[in-house]
Amino acid sequence: MQSIYAMLQNGSDSLDKEEKFLFQSIDNIRDLYLIMISALMELRNAEEDYLEKIQKKHIATPEERNPNKKFVNNIVLKQLYESNALSIALEDRKVYNWKNNDDYILLLLEAVKESELYKNYMATRTSTFNEDRDFVAALFDEVIAPNEKLYEYLEDYKLTWVDDIPLVNTAISKQLKSLTPPQEGREFLLIPRLYKDLDDKDYARDLFRKTVLNNNELAKEFIDKTPNWDAERIAELDSIILKMAICEFLKFPSIPAKVTINEYLEIAKEYSTPKSSIFINGILDNLIKEYQESKKMMKTGRGLM
Repeated sequence: MQSIYAMLQNGSDSLDKEEKFLFQSIDNIRDLYLIMISALMELRNAEEDYLEKIQKKHIATPEERNPNKKFVNNIVLKQLYESNALSIALEDRKVYNWKNNDDYILLLLEAVKESELYKNYMATRTSTFNEDRDFVAALFDEVIAPNEKLYEYLEDYKLTWVDDIPLVNTAISKQLKSLTPPQEGREFLLIPRLYKDLDDKDYARDLFRKTVLNNNELAKEFIDKTPNWDAERIAELDSIILKMAICEFLKFPSIPAKVTINEYLEIAKEYSTPKSSIFINGILDNLIKEYQESKKMMKTGRGLM
């Protein structure tokens, strides 16, 4: 939707260029995931560096000579640090954000240490895997993900991430909570795939191309269904949402019509005006009835209506 909106707004006629930007934006979701998950690893490393420095102080207190290393010895954090899959992915995508901006890690570490979650966790010196996992998951949910400074940094670094942050944070939260104790010969952390399979990627490309290439034809499908609205009065985003939904009705026979309506109503609620979802729902409902009567919309498979 955003790629189509950008293309129509800037009057671009380079489909290949805009499609390339679309897939770059999708690929960048992986980078955002890597930045967020590696922040946990870098927090541990920063604390380990700090503990090593205070132990070497010329005049160190007994507590400084023998600090509580429960945080740096946290099994989950250590496994992230030692993860081959994570190291390879960071190198492959050239994600060096925290090496270049370690001040944000120090700000995060300060927020971590000030939290009641951290203080309660550090009240003892030993732990189980389950305690370590639950602590890291809660730390991510309650301290790291909501951190305003981190959010501002991510927003400034790549504007397209604003909409991806909740998606990525939810995925990481679920992943952390489902971690199991490390086993020899098994990768502790699996880097999620961007696409379930090639069909998913093809769908993104096809929806983008078919909506853009049939822009005028798709608009004609709903213009005469809005007698109380001039075409110019329909919000630009509403128009694009309608075109994408109608494109799915007519050119994606395997996608259930109800699924299409539900998805685009959610998009309208998130991105458009307060009344947009009601407006869009009314038009799409009428179009489905019309397409069913005329057999213009042919869905294949079971339960696709």
